[in-house]
Amino acid sequence: MRYAKYKNLERDWINPACILALVPMGVMSIRSAQLFVHGNQWRGQLVWFALGSIGYLVCARWHYAFFLRYAHWIYLLGIFSLLMLWSPFGLRRYGALRWIGAFGLCVQPAEFAKFSTLIMLAGTLTGNKMGPIRESKSPLIRAFIIFAIPWFLVFLQPDLGSALIFPPILLAMLYISNLSSRFFLAIFTLGVLVLSAITWDIYRYRNFLDTNDISPGEHGGLYQKTSWLPLKDYQRNRIIGFIAPEVVDPHGTGISWNLRQSLISIGSGGFFGKGYGKGMQAQLGYLPKAVSTNDFLFSVLGEERGFLGTSTALLLLSVLIGNTFRIAGLAHDRFGRYLTVGIAVFFLMHVLINMGMTIGLMPITGVPLPFLSCGGSFLIVCCILQGIVQSVYRRRRNVDRDG
Repeated sequence: MRYAKYKNLERDWINPACILALVPMGVMSIRSAQLFVHGNQWRGQLVWFALGSIGYLVCARWHYAFFLRYAHWIYLLGIFSLLMLWSPFGLRRYGALRWIGAFGLCVQPAEFAKFSTLIMLAGTLTGNKMGPIRESKSPLIRAFIIFAIPWFLVFLQPDLGSALIFPPILLAMLYISNLSSRFFLAIFTLGVLVLSAITWDIYRYRNFLDTNDISPGEHGGLYQKTSWLPLKDYQRNRIIGFIAPEVVDPHGTGISWNLRQSLISIGSGGFFGKGYGKGMQAQLGYLPKAVSTNDFLFSVLGEERGFLGTSTALLLLSVLIGNTFRIAGLAHDRFGRYLTVGIAVFFLMHVLINMGMTIGLMPITGVPLPFLSCGGSFLIVCCILQGIVQSVYRRRRNVDRDG
């Protein structure tokens, strides 16, 4: 494939500036959360960011059409990485099979699967003209299969948080493909039915607990063996803990512990925060060390930096996401537009779910915060995706081209 030659390629400085402001903020919060245990995850975060920066620069320099050419291979590699979880290299932690360990490294293939699926969906929709549902059946079926395989493998781990990221990316790409509005009406109806089924299942689960006079987590997963929904009982516990924590955990020492401690952390920070290294919730272990540096880093930031610090982080993330949507509008071809919209939705969903769960607006799921939370696989993927956004911007519509 020959790519058009571009000259005088301008760079977008808005997203890189946001990234360079967010990463130090995250590293400092990670270090502060581990002061009492002398953890060194913050150093690892710097190493991962250095590697991610290389990926960013490479992708920003390459023409993004490279990913269209090799979309099938990238997608197959993503599926292969997920299947590797069920090999001897798969690592089970906290009851979930989400990591691959080899040569002293530990990676989370679900993060690469999000990236590879996004690339493949963009490539598939680029090669097909969408319109009325009858005329779009073939590409719709292909897009659904591309989405369903990695989504199902991620759900099996189980990783409900990552599984929640896939559907909005697919729907966003389909929305800008000029697909008939009747399709989205059908999807909305299906969503209502699924939500109703989950609600009924949770109601039956509550009755199961009350009838047997047991509390969540004490029945060894007996209910999930009888339910027709593919949910684990610990996932049901999280939903109930979100809906009615005072009922299932009146003392706040069980399934609602992390949420209660998160709310205490954020609320105690006030407007300016307690100051760097002075947040006690994470350092004293009220926010467990297993989550304080990744899924609940926003809580650490809220306690130490207060409303001012969290608002700054939210503003930077909002600017980064909004500017990514703006660049999508400047893309000079369909593939660039699909790619950038998918990337923007990727970041948007991570921010909405993570911040929503830390302040009690959403059930708790394991979703990290872009460029803030600790996590090498996720950070590298975020950098690569933003490098692709930079590549789309440099070759946008109004760039002068040779020939």
